[in-house]
Amino acid sequence: MEEKISERVKEIKPSATLEINKKANQLKKNGINIINLSVGEPDFDTPAPIKESAISSLKEGFTKYTESSGILELREAICEKFLKENKLSYSPEQIVVSNGAKHSLFNIMLAILNYGDEVIIPAPYWVSYPEMVKIAGGKPVFCRWNEKFKIDIEHLKKLINKKTKAIIINSPCNPTGIVYNEEELKEISEILVRNKILCISDEIYEKIIYDNLPHISIASFNEEIKKLTIIVNGVSKTFAMTGWRIGYIAAEKEIAKAIGNIQSQTTSNPVSFVQKASVYAIRNGKTLFESMVKEFERRRNFLIENLPNSIFYPKPEGAFYIFMKFGNLDSEELAKKLLEKKHLAVVPGNDFGANEFIRISFALNIEKLKEAVERIKEFINEN
Repeated sequence: MEEKISERVKEIKPSATLEINKKANQLKKNGINIINLSVGEPDFDTPAPIKESAISSLKEGFTKYTESSGILELREAICEKFLKENKLSYSPEQIVVSNGAKHSLFNIMLAILNYGDEVIIPAPYWVSYPEMVKIAGGKPVFCRWNEKFKIDIEHLKKLINKKTKAIIINSPCNPTGIVYNEEELKEISEILVRNKILCISDEIYEKIIYDNLPHISIASFNEEIKKLTIIVNGVSKTFAMTGWRIGYIAAEKEIAKAIGNIQSQTTSNPVSFVQKASVYAIRNGKTLFESMVKEFERRRNFLIENLPNSIFYPKPEGAFYIFMKFGNLDSEELAKKLLEKKHLAVVPGNDFGANEFIRISFALNIEKLKEAVERIKEFINEN
């Protein structure tokens, strides 16, 4: 039946993160003491008040279809959040709520790309960006990183041509944890405005930032870059709500309408009662996630202080990953050996556009991280 599958889909790779997680879970079921450093979600439970909000909505019978782009109350709450936290003014018509930020990103690709349009993706990048671009008929074009693991500006300038439709900016970044500062984002924004290129700004890790660094949205500089920017965010990482599946976009009305039309013909609305819970989460904000972020920072600091000096990595300023390099093996071989010999599940860097690196997550408790560090040290000493 393979001939019945579209050529476009045949080219799509499965998510490397989900594949590793699947293998780790299978080994766990066989009784092996696996430490899973591959998972890309907070290990904390969703805060109880958010759960109670969802339960109350269920009891009140809020279980029917809603507007396909999300209930007005949630879109208004998102607009309030943007104005208060990012100094960005949007109307509810400019917001589309989807089934997770991943769904939001996919909707964007379908809405803006024609066949052959190019999307610049700075490496290292989240594994799903290139595949989404390809599914939508576009062409991913990869930009080199500089010594800070950020966009190489000169290379970016060389990549821009008549086919360039958009660039993806991810800050804080998965997999590196780097955070773009105001000066860096302004320089990028000036290039995009000058060339009239759309910016897909993935801000899903916005609240998970360390060392009191600020989060800056590239859309916040002026009206010109704001009109070109499509912001992607959601509740998954900030509120430990990965399984609840609520993401959203903010964009110019024409783009938001196009995305809303796509959603109305595919998935329809996000889950009704989860939207109500998301209103509560967004409006109560910091009180719900502050302690989680402090714990992530403590774990990051532990790893920085205890990982062997032979391991090279950019210091994570946000998110909950360390993108590391050690030894002479390519990333897939290294990940395979770490799983087989030390029962550590990590994600190889080849699907992030950096084959010599692996990604580990510190979304695990300190005790597991201590054991993971010991196993990594043993592996390095044995090899």
